[in-house]
Amino acid sequence: MLGLPDTVSALLFDLDGVLTGTAALHKEAWKQTFDEFLVKHGIPDEPFTDHDYAAYVDGKPRADGVRSFLASRKIELPEGGPDDGPDAMTVNGLGNRKNELVLRIIDERGVAPYEGSRRYLEAARDTGLKIGVVTSSANGAKVLDAAGLTPFVQARIDGITLREQNLRGKPAPDSFLAGAKALGVEARQAAVFEDALAGVEAGRAGGFGYVIGVNRANQAKELKEHGADVVVDDLAELLEEA
Repeated sequence: MLGLPDTVSALLFDLDGVLTGTAALHKEAWKQTFDEFLVKHGIPDEPFTDHDYAAYVDGKPRADGVRSFLASRKIELPEGGPDDGPDAMTVNGLGNRKNELVLRIIDERGVAPYEGSRRYLEAARDTGLKIGVVTSSANGAKVLDAAGLTPFVQARIDGITLREQNLRGKPAPDSFLAGAKALGVEARQAAVFEDALAGVEAGRAGGFGYVIGVNRANQAKELKEHGADVVVDDLAELLEEA
């Protein structure tokens, strides 16, 4: 059924990069934010790269991504707080600067779902499977609304939920486990759909029934190595197997 084991009754989708193309917008915003920061700190010859995005930022809560990337450059900043302004030289301030930029980009360019992902959501809904979205982004509701995907979703766990419930971000399984709980299923009854290495790790660590890696960044081998049961380039491939 939909390329899934018969034991699966609920689907948990990452958002950016799995359902929508917004991962590219996030990467662009991170690059601009970090590159400007690195220039100010006198190290313009070590700009933010695609590797940095995959290794340190992709799929993680915003502040975790900031900490991870700065550690790779041996830079330390004060933690600050979630309400720090975008000009504050703190971990949270830098993260909020990136968020302000990505929201501006989304407003200017809009959000479109992947066509294969929309088709898959329609098939899952028509089959009666429960559908949840699990994203580290605090902008989950905005992106789902902009992409016209909100009607498909019965439960949403996002960056706001993580903060309110004090949940660890990916690669810890907490957010996916919260998604399964919100849909009223056990982890083994749910499938996880992820394009980020940290997200695939989270799905495997949580004991989920099936983990699908979505290869949007030419990292199929790495997705398998981090715990994906199967890797596809687009969710429409799973419909073809059904």
